[in-house]
Amino acid sequence: MDVVMLTGVGLLTGVTTVLFGFGGGFVAVPVVVWADAALGGDAMRVATATSALVMVVNAGFATAVTPRRVLAALRGSRPLLVLLAAGASAGALATRLAPAGPVRWAFIAYVALTVVDLLLRPGFLRPAVRGGRGADAPRPLPALLGAPVGAVAAFLGVGGSVMTVPAMRRAGHPMQVATALANPLTLAIALPATAVSLVTAAVPAATDADVHLLGLIDLRAASALLLGALPVIAVLRRRPPRIPDRAHAWGYIGLLTAVTAAMLCAA
Repeated sequence: MDVVMLTGVGLLTGVTTVLFGFGGGFVAVPVVVWADAALGGDAMRVATATSALVMVVNAGFATAVTPRRVLAALRGSRPLLVLLAAGASAGALATRLAPAGPVRWAFIAYVALTVVDLLLRPGFLRPAVRGGRGADAPRPLPALLGAPVGAVAAFLGVGGSVMTVPAMRRAGHPMQVATALANPLTLAIALPATAVSLVTAAVPAATDADVHLLGLIDLRAASALLLGALPVIAVLRRRPPRIPDRAHAWGYIGLLTAVTAAMLCAA
C-alpha cells in the first residue's frame, strides 16, 4: 500500500515540477516522513535525502524538455549555479549533523513564513511597479543569493524553488517562466545534496524498520515517486496547461499552504 500511495504522490510531484518548479521536495518530504515513520526521529533525514534524489531526476528531466528560448534567461548565471551547488553541499552536510526534530519544525516554519511573505509583500501576487526605461525587462538573480539559497534548500530538503520562484517573479518573470527556470536551479542544488546523502552512513533504525537505504536514500520510496512523476512531466511539458498568471500565483501559495498542513499532521 505504501508503494501505491507513493506512486500516486509521484503523479502529484510531476504536476508540481511542471506547474510550480517543485522538483518534488515540498511534496516528497512530508510523504516520505509518513511512509518511513518507523525510523522515528531519523525519518526526516531520510526524507530530505530521498527528496534530493527525486529532485535530481525530476528537475533534470523537466530541464531537458524545456524550450531553449526559456532557458536562455539563465545565460550568464554560471556564478549563481556554482554558489547554489556550494551552498547545497554545506546544507546537506549540516542536516546530517542537526537533530531531526528541529529540522522538521524549521521546514514547517520556513514554508509558513514564505506563504505570509508572498501574501503581504508586493511583487508576487501584486507585481511591484518599477519606473524608468526598460523597467519591464526581467532582472537576473544576484549570484550572491546562490550560497544561502542552496544551503537552506538542501538543509530542509526543499530544492530551492520556494525561494527562486518568488525571486524570479519579483524580478519580472511571469509565473510560467519563473517555474520553468526553477528546475535547472533546483538541479544545481539537488545534485550535490544527493551526492552527500549517498556517502552518508545509513541510520541504524533502518534494519529493524525494514527500510532499505542507500546511504540515507530510501530507494523504494524514490523509485515509486519517480514512477508516478516522470510520465506526467513528459505529458505536461509537451502540452502545458494554460493558466492565467494570477491564478498560477495563487495556486503556488495554495500548494505551500497544503504542504505546511501536511507536515503539521505528520509532526
